[in-house]
Amino acid sequence: MTKTPTSAPQTTKALRSDGVEARNRLLYAALDLFADKGFSKTSTREIALAAQVNIASISYYFGDKAGLYKAVFTDPRVNPTVPPEHIDNPSQPLQVSITTLMRSFVDPLKQGHLAQQCMKLHFREMLEPTGISQAEVERNIKPTHDALATALCRHLGVAQPDDEIHRLSLAISGMGVMLQISTDVTNGVRPGLIASHAALDVYCDRLVDYAMALTAAEAQRRARPDTPPTAKTKTKVRPAEKNSVHSPSLSRRSKHPTAPT
Repeated sequence: MTKTPTSAPQTTKALRSDGVEARNRLLYAALDLFADKGFSKTSTREIALAAQVNIASISYYFGDKAGLYKAVFTDPRVNPTVPPEHIDNPSQPLQVSITTLMRSFVDPLKQGHLAQQCMKLHFREMLEPTGISQAEVERNIKPTHDALATALCRHLGVAQPDDEIHRLSLAISGMGVMLQISTDVTNGVRPGLIASHAALDVYCDRLVDYAMALTAAEAQRRARPDTPPTAKTKTKVRPAEKNSVHSPSLSRRSKHPTAPT
């Protein structure tokens, strides 16, 4: 049976500078260990040892190991939450909404090693689920997706999101996800594309351009009459066409009349 991490008690503590440092060391150490070994195979003792803090610090800052895992998994430095109202905002153009979304995918890559380990942790979570990933879908991903779908509807003049709108929303966000999970491929193909903060900013701008192009293509598709035949549609043959289709011998006789006797 898969063990599901429980949320740590939410407490507010005024941390001293050394407390902030200790908490951050725990986050860094836990990220590396959770990403390499998974939740169940990582002990609080080895996390504290790697972070060079007292083991009691884990319960002090995070409640327990599950609370620390949640804090690592949802660390806003590499897994930022996009408020839905920043995407679904009637007062701003669609391009601004999409730029906000793409920034949430691109900017974490500026954290370098931290972002790579976070992505490794997410892959580990998919292989050895604890339940936190599904919670993340409900807490963060789905609200952002729904906000983008609503913004696309408003831009395209569609009353309610349909399958095409949801498909377009997933295609747009998928470009950002692909950038995050394929950094090794990008570095192998064209490392300069993500080699600096400036290069990542350019990449973000291009993703926004591509997303707007996809949206324009969907607008054009909706403007065309929907004429593809369905699987149940049968082509009707006119009476005049039946002879040519089903009586090839008659057709040949018409082309080669019999000589008069």
